[in-house]
Amino acid sequence: QVQLVESGGGLVQPGGSLRLSCAASGSIFSINAMGWYRQAPGKQRELVAAISSGGRPNYADSVKGRFTISRDNAKNTVFLQMNSLKPEDTAVYYCNAHLLLRDWRTGEYWGQGTQVTVSS
Repeated sequence: QVQLVESGGGLVQPGGSLRLSCAASGSIFSINAMGWYRQAPGKQRELVAAISSGGRPNYADSVKGRFTISRDNAKNTVFLQMNSLKPEDTAVYYCNAHLLLRDWRTGEYWGQGTQVTVSS
């Protein structure tokens, strides 16, 4: 059984900051890429940021310079620091991870999602 558990969402005013966390647990041998996606009402899910196992980040153009993705491999955790938040950042944010399990199966796993609302 593998779980990705997110935390850190909430309501914040424009210009504010939030930090999302996602911890992976279960029968995990190793984690390859990890990332954050978001889905706003009526829109498709989109990639926000991703980070390789070696720590190389990749960002959507809309969040470059405002968001920072990082990971703690020892704790199987990925973070998303979100600064200078805008109303258009409002969405449900999902954690994503590409895992190699102890039984040698590989797969892509998702968290349950955490709501981020940017509003005055």
